[in-house]
Order: sequence, then C-alpha cells, then structure tokens
Amino acid sequence: MVELSCFYSLSSPWAYLGGPKLQDIVRRHRARLVLKPFDFQEVVPKTGGVPIRTRPQPRRDYHAVELARWSDYLGLPLNVTPRHYPMQNPAPNWNKHAGWTVIAAQAAGLDAFRLSHAILRALWAEERDIADPAVRQAIADENGYDGAALVAAEGSEAVQAEYRRNGEEAESLGVFGSPTLVLDGELFWGQDRLDFVDRALARRAVRARG
Repeated sequence: MVELSCFYSLSSPWAYLGGPKLQDIVRRHRARLVLKPFDFQEVVPKTGGVPIRTRPQPRRDYHAVELARWSDYLGLPLNVTPRHYPMQNPAPNWNKHAGWTVIAAQAAGLDAFRLSHAILRALWAEERDIADPAVRQAIADENGYDGAALVAAEGSEAVQAEYRRNGEEAESLGVFGSPTLVLDGELFWGQDRLDFVDRALARRAVRARG
C-alpha cells in the first residue's frame, strides 16, 4: 500500500477545506494516509513560510478573500475570522494540543483523519475553542472516540516524541506551509494542489502494474 504523508497544523483553514477531497483521493487510490501534525510556528519560518500573524495587512486581507472563495466553491461552511483563532498574542501551544490528540488517535490505530477533520471543523465552522481540553474531549466523544483517553494521552512521551519527529522531518523536507502532502519524497503544498496528488498516485499505480 502506497503511503501518503500529510504535514499540517490543526489550526490550518486550508487543511480543513481540503479534507474531504483528500479523503476521497486516498480512498480511490487505496493509499495509506499518515497524518503528521507539526509545530508550524517553529518550523516554517526556517523553511520560508510566513505565518499569517506576521504578514502585512494586504496579504492578510487577501487571505480572508481566498478563504471565502474556497469555502463557497467547495460548499464547506467556514468563518473567515473564527472566534477562537487568536490573531493577536496567542497563548503558547494553543493549537498544538489538538495535534497531539490526533497523534494519540493515530498511534492507537484509530481513524485519526475523521477526528482531525472534526477538530478543524469545530474551529473554522462551529466557533468552538479547540485549545480547551474539555472541547477536544467532547469533539472526540461526539465522533465515537474515547475522548478522555485521547486527551489523557496528549502529554505522553510517545505522543510528544512523535510531534517532535514530525517537526524535524518537516524541516528536513523543506515543508513551508499547511497542508503539505508528501509522496515518494515529492512535496505538494496546499489544498489547491490535491489534483496533482491525485495524478501522481494514478501514475504510480500505472507504473506498479508494469
């Protein structure tokens, strides 16, 4: 089974918007999707990315326009300025915990993608505070997971080590945005490049058939 890695942040609107299409691509090609949440704010300034909070206002304004366009085009609800996405002085680690929750689910052999998308939807469409452990637990419970167990596992050394490894791998690969898909070492940045991921998987299948 071909492996497709997804490097992203659990605060990325583009990861949310691209979720359903990515899941469809993975299903059709019978690929193994490996979710790799990583410390976006730590890594991307080293690789050429520019976090939204540090961009000039014209770029921030255009970012909002693009979010609205894509939300309308894809038919996915999205609040361009969600209540719980801090644009100024965010609390340390506010968006890391949700990534740890997803890692814990994946390590337990659960369908981590479904949980991941539910968390992203909670932030970007449902005005829920994913930095609150009670909210993360509720989201997990609502989607059929053991929320208490997953939240309890967030701080485990295994989960924390995986999160650090994801960041180190993202930096070594030159990942500078979220989401970034990696197939056989080739990077595909952004949910608007998912068609190219689809094509690459199709070509790979043809080569495999010989």
